[in-house]
Amino acid sequence: MSRAVEESNRRMLRVRDRMDLAYAQPLDIPALARIAHVSETHLIRTFRATFGETPHRYLQRRRVERAMALLRESDRSVTDVCLDVGFTSLGTFSRTFRDIVGESPTFYRRRVALLPVPTCFARSWLRPSSFGEATATPAD
Repeated sequence: MSRAVEESNRRMLRVRDRMDLAYAQPLDIPALARIAHVSETHLIRTFRATFGETPHRYLQRRRVERAMALLRESDRSVTDVCLDVGFTSLGTFSRTFRDIVGESPTFYRRRVALLPVPTCFARSWLRPSSFGEATATPAD
């Protein structure tokens, strides 16, 4: 691996680490580009090439993962969970949650409350994947 590729990977890891740590804070592409010391378009292109998804989609998925944990482990309202993980709109949160998980936050909470398996297995099984995301299919 060339030195340039290693440096690019380090920069993208820095951006991803920032999103992992500060997922609930407002993060935008210009701020993330400054962290990586690259242009906004270069950040989006390189992040996608490195991790298989755009920075925005990664951040959304990270927020939804945290929301899933809060919905499983607390009795806080869906609105509170939405705001806690960094979404500013309940509608956007619900739509994004459904796109990634395949069901609404409320239905998810009801369904996982009934899981008779150890938490470690449930977390592994329920973690959303960036490659097999649920997509709406038209009714026949």
